[in-house]
Amino acid sequence: MGIQISNVVNAIVYAAIGIVVFAGAFLIIDKVTPYNLWKEIVQEHNTALAILLGTMSIGICIIIASAVH
Repeated sequence: MGIQISNVVNAIVYAAIGIVVFAGAFLIIDKVTPYNLWKEIVQEHNTALAILLGTMSIGICIIIASAVH
């Protein structure tokens, strides 16, 4: 029973670390770009930027998952 609880706690900790790293990477990408990403995607309906940001997010998530695993 103790090993199972330990595995759950480890999974929660690694997930939290991954989410924090992903949020930090997203904020860095937002600051590096010359325009406000949220405004461009939501208000201006920039589909190309949304697709680019989505693929970048998936790439960052894959790197984080590989590093945590």
